[in-house]
Amino acid sequence: MPVHSIVSRGRAIYQRYNQLNGRTTAAAITLYGFLALFALAVVAVAIVGFLSSGNDHVAADIVNWLGVTGTAAKVVTDAVDAASNSARVASVIGFVGLIWVGSSFAVAIAHAYNEAWRVPTRVNFARLKGLGWLGGAALMLGAGSVVTAGLATLPALLAPLVLTVSLSVNTALWMWTSWVLPNRRVSWRALLPAAIFGAVGLELLKLAGGYVVPLLVSRSSALYGTIGVVFALLAWLLVLGQLVVFVTVIEVDGWERAHGTEEVTVKVPVLPDRQG
Repeated sequence: MPVHSIVSRGRAIYQRYNQLNGRTTAAAITLYGFLALFALAVVAVAIVGFLSSGNDHVAADIVNWLGVTGTAAKVVTDAVDAASNSARVASVIGFVGLIWVGSSFAVAIAHAYNEAWRVPTRVNFARLKGLGWLGGAALMLGAGSVVTAGLATLPALLAPLVLTVSLSVNTALWMWTSWVLPNRRVSWRALLPAAIFGAVGLELLKLAGGYVVPLLVSRSSALYGTIGVVFALLAWLLVLGQLVVFVTVIEVDGWERAHGTEEVTVKVPVLPDRQG
């Protein structure tokens, strides 16, 4: 494809992103993603609490595994003790919150797709589909992490194989997302280009999460204290939300180029400046 065609298409995609209020949609995905992390944190507290109940060695084992000492070790020990004391409450609140907020996160992503495709969002049905999407996505990510971790122990010459497997898992995840969440049905082939773009973007985000985000956390923590960690995490989630919106726009743009568009009549409120 000629360079001027790539630039022209990139400009068209960015204009569509702005027309769809992509920043607002990305912000919604960021918000619900951030809340979902809190629910996951509460579930993690519950798990640690159950493991530490009646077992005095859990805190020491976690400290040894993390390799922390001094004040940091005391913080971990105190956190485990608190988790043990509140395990029952954390489990109930955490699992209920994880289901609700997690499904809301899926609904926010589904809304991004539906807005790009100009189809209505059925929130209740989307919430049910969202739970199924979360389960499938968790299985894919879990299996991908195990395989990638195993391949990472192989010689460095096989690093391209690790990257290929990771990109394949990312592509499958985007295909699964685009197939399950939106309120429309198109062929798998139509979803593939946007899924590949999303896979590359997600891999770059993973690298940022492994190298850039810890650096931002350390610098932000030095300047703003604990709240600096929140800033770094929100920045990463915001980029993820924008990536989701761009994937939806690329998907729709490719479909329109292959199948065309149609005009529909939309009712709007009567305003004086629209008359005449």
